[in-house]
Amino acid sequence: MFASGLVSITFRSLSPQEIITLVNQAGIEVIEWGGDIHVPHGNVERAREVGQWTRDAGLSVSAYGSYYRLGDKRSEAAPFDAVLASAAALGAPTIRVWAGGQGSADISSGDRRQVIEDALRVADLAAQANISISLEYHSGTLTDSPASVRSLLTELDRPNIDFLWQPSNGEPVDACAARLVEVLPRLRNVHVFHWWPTAADRRPLAEGESRWRTYIEIVRKIPHPIQFLIEFVAQDSTTQFLEDAAALKRLLSE
Repeated sequence: MFASGLVSITFRSLSPQEIITLVNQAGIEVIEWGGDIHVPHGNVERAREVGQWTRDAGLSVSAYGSYYRLGDKRSEAAPFDAVLASAAALGAPTIRVWAGGQGSADISSGDRRQVIEDALRVADLAAQANISISLEYHSGTLTDSPASVRSLLTELDRPNIDFLWQPSNGEPVDACAARLVEVLPRLRNVHVFHWWPTAADRRPLAEGESRWRTYIEIVRKIPHPIQFLIEFVAQDSTTQFLEDAAALKRLLSE
């Protein structure tokens, strides 16, 4: 039902082979490969290599972490056809994308429509490769508020559009849990970290176990498999990552 893994951009300074070794050392199962450093957008040969290295090590590719922004001109540096080609070569089941480049309170109705139309467009392209699109929960995008996410759940009417959830820094557990419940039917993966009270305060995951126990119990209600992926650790430390991985496995096994 649950799998644990790592988002590779947690360690941008490490090579793919070093990340694979570290993940195996931690005893976790999956990797979301990032499209900025480890598997660059459009470098199909590299994507194919990294995907094969992952599988040869007994691990699975969780997702392709692209930096494609739906409906945003900044995505011209990474056109979606290049992103999709890399994801397919990697063997990724889903592509992480950002829901535009503006927060829900600031975006105009026209720009919001462009985000929606682009999401539907890229989802249809990805469907031809049996790949889904997963919107990351992130500030400064259309997934930054409960009301906006509720609208997206209706507007993005494609079976291969999913959501990647993560808690908001500084928010009470109940508020984060309520946002998780809303997106539960279309939840794909969960990004795991304990930043408290701000993103500048990275703490060991063990310090946030009570919060994460609440979130994991909510996710247990889903009948389909969910992957919990560690994203960033205190001091960018591999030792801290191993400790966080142990804490995550302990929580998932409860």
